[in-house]
Amino acid sequence: MAGNSKRDIIQIESTAGTGYRYTVMKSRRLHPSRVEYKKYDPIIRKHVIFKETK
Repeated sequence: MAGNSKRDIIQIESTAGTGYRYTVMKSRRLHPSRVEYKKYDPIIRKHVIFKETK
């Protein structure tokens, strides 16, 4: 889906230690470093910080 675009498909993993991951797209130009999002973790049923994995 990303093909030749300037966006990358990345995975973000929960910092709660559950191992739950989301797959999202990010812009290489706007976010050259690793990103963090606050999203819902359904395993512990709370919003936690998700960090980009390599």
